[in-house]
Amino acid sequence: MIPKPLRTVRSFVKRQGRITTAQRDALNNLWPIYGLTASDSILDWQQIFSNSAPIILDIGFGHGDSCLGLAQHYCDHNIVGVEVHSPGIGHCLWQAHHLQLTNLRVLREDIVTILANIEHQSLAKIYILFPDPWHKKRHHKRRLIQPAFVAQILSKLRPRGILYIATDWEDYAQYISTVVTKEKNLQMSTQVYSWRPETKYERRGMRLGHTVYDIVCIKRE
Repeated sequence: MIPKPLRTVRSFVKRQGRITTAQRDALNNLWPIYGLTASDSILDWQQIFSNSAPIILDIGFGHGDSCLGLAQHYCDHNIVGVEVHSPGIGHCLWQAHHLQLTNLRVLREDIVTILANIEHQSLAKIYILFPDPWHKKRHHKRRLIQPAFVAQILSKLRPRGILYIATDWEDYAQYISTVVTKEKNLQMSTQVYSWRPETKYERRGMRLGHTVYDIVCIKRE
C-alpha cells in the first residue's frame, strides 16, 4: 500500500493563469505522447521509456526551460519533469514535440503526492531549480525544501546520485545549505559543475540584480 503524502501544506498556489491556444492544443494532443499519470503503482521507467537509461527528475519545471534543456543536453538519459501549472506544461509539450525529443516525459502532479510512486534508488539526478522562495517569513513553511522532504527525495536517489538545487534568494540559499548539511546521507560537492539549464526565473532574478546560488550534493554510498 502506498503511504500517505508527506504533508498537506503546499509549496505552490494553483493559479488559473492564461493559457494560449497552442498550449491548450498541446495539452489535448500531445499528452498521450509525453504525459504520465500516477496511479496506485510504482512507475516503471523501463516500460515507460523502453530502455534502461539513467533517470533525471526535474521538479517544478515552470515553462519547461529546465527539463527541455536537460533532455537535449543529457541525450543519453531519460528526463521526467514534474509541474502543476497547465500553461507551462502545455508550452513544454509543444516545445518537446517541436524538438522531437524522445527522452522526456511529464507528470502533472504535486511532487509531494507522487513520491510514493517513484521506486527507491531509481533516480540518477534530481534538479530543483529556482523553487518558489516564499520570501515573506510567515510563508516560509510553504517552501519546498524542508528537512523531511529532502530525506524523502533522497530515498529515491541512487548512491552517488546528484541533488542539484538553485535559488536567487540569499536567505533561502542559506536555509537550503543548512538543511542539506545536516542530512547525514548527503555530501556537499566541491566539484564545479559547469553546466545546467538556464531558466526564465533565473533570468528574471538576474535582471533584478540577484545573486544565483547553486547547491550541489552527492548522496553517500
